[in-house]
Amino acid sequence: MNVQTDKEQDREVGTMAVNKTIRLHPNDNVVVSREDIQPGTPIPEEGLTAASFIPRGFKLSTRPLKEGEAVVKYNTVIGYAAEDVPAGAMMHTQNIRFGQGAQDYAFCSEYRPVQRDMHATFDGFVRADGRVGTRNYIGVFALSNCAATVVRKIAGAFDAETLAAYPQVDGVVPFVVHSGCGMENGEPLDCLRRTIGGYMRHPNIAGIVAVSLGCERNNMDEFFEAVGEPEGKPCARIVIQQIGGTAAAINKGIKFVRGMLVEANQAVRKTVSAEHLTVALECGGSDSFSGLSANPALGAAVTKLVRCGGTAILSEISEIFGAEHLLTRRAATPEVAQKLTERIEWWMEYSKGRDTQINGRVTPGNQDGGITNVLEKSLGGIKKGGDTGLMEVYRYGERVCQRGLVFMDTPGYDPVAVTGQIAGGANLVAFTTGRGSCFGSVPAPTYKLATNTPLFRRMEADMDINCGRIIDGEQTVEQMGEEIFRDLLAVASGRKTKSEILGVGEDEFQPWDIGVLS
Repeated sequence: MNVQTDKEQDREVGTMAVNKTIRLHPNDNVVVSREDIQPGTPIPEEGLTAASFIPRGFKLSTRPLKEGEAVVKYNTVIGYAAEDVPAGAMMHTQNIRFGQGAQDYAFCSEYRPVQRDMHATFDGFVRADGRVGTRNYIGVFALSNCAATVVRKIAGAFDAETLAAYPQVDGVVPFVVHSGCGMENGEPLDCLRRTIGGYMRHPNIAGIVAVSLGCERNNMDEFFEAVGEPEGKPCARIVIQQIGGTAAAINKGIKFVRGMLVEANQAVRKTVSAEHLTVALECGGSDSFSGLSANPALGAAVTKLVRCGGTAILSEISEIFGAEHLLTRRAATPEVAQKLTERIEWWMEYSKGRDTQINGRVTPGNQDGGITNVLEKSLGGIKKGGDTGLMEVYRYGERVCQRGLVFMDTPGYDPVAVTGQIAGGANLVAFTTGRGSCFGSVPAPTYKLATNTPLFRRMEADMDINCGRIIDGEQTVEQMGEEIFRDLLAVASGRKTKSEILGVGEDEFQPWDIGVLS
């Protein structure tokens, strides 16, 4: 089955402000309430009467359903009726049984090459390797948990008053890890090194101070032997055991940073093509409106970015499960589609018998927001990627080189997922939320999209844009997508996001300790 196109959904959502419900596809047997609906309330657009109280954003049946009958939303099965249900009843966890319908992966069947027929620009910092930064930071990196305090003390010496003398520098940031010492060799250590190395090479990082204790598993020499020396930027090394201990390491690090600030402050923004923009796509605290407003609107912006030659990174395997066939059909090659299905299979095997999202149950916040299970969540979440082809699939933290829409294998836990995407080269993060999120990130700034107007009004200091205007009937998905695209270019050019203004982002650096997180 196919999910309704964004343009079809635009016509539905953007023109139904007088209706009490939102219908996503003619074949659906549930619709979504736009407002709280009391029992006995007529719903003329569906020709029925509410059989129970329907909270805003929740689903209601459009006809009687028999026990075991498929529940269809987005023209896709999201579960099965757990009991006989009358027309007009609220449909949620109490009467929808988790179960996945048959899928047809149909590799590459819907792939269409994207025409680069749009041109846009932003002002960024052009680096020696040709990549472009949207921010200009000095990074102080702990190679293991043993160096965490030293790294924080070095970065903490550079407060706003000190940095005022360096107006082209956005900050001195500590990147602290909680492993690197007592950990096993192999993929866990490789992943940690790949992630730290990706941040060091990131175009938003102008200078590097790397700190290790000296005897840990991820020690200085073996780390740089594995990841190589970052090119085109100053990189200083401090080994605490060799330099004389904690105080000596802190003092040495402060001297290194002072020297790097002078050079970093000489960087000047230049106008470049939007093809140099790489956006990490993320959602957290989703609600049932996520798949109707913020996610498809972000997807519309992503399609514009890809048409400019830019890149967008979709992630979170556990939050595309049940909808992955929509990506395999859009894959550029069978090999790309196969990579995605292999990662799904890994997660299914590793999650077997565990209480994880991929086995059906979403978070309490998702449920309170009207999302019943992971299938429903995935169908909405995948809309962040727009409608262009899937060009490549990457491992966690792997450098993204392919332009267009790509996928990175990450858990669904927001800080870990975004850390991997930034390590891969994302120089901007777009984060949709329906329940509310205080997330931020460095060195790539996070732009947050609210899915509904009440959330935006309640947390306006944290939200960058209100996509609830789509639900309110004030704008279409395409109109909102155009506004988001312009905003992304402005943020890439230096306009601060709400999370940057609040100073949020340092603690969200969370490399993945390989295992199940959802």
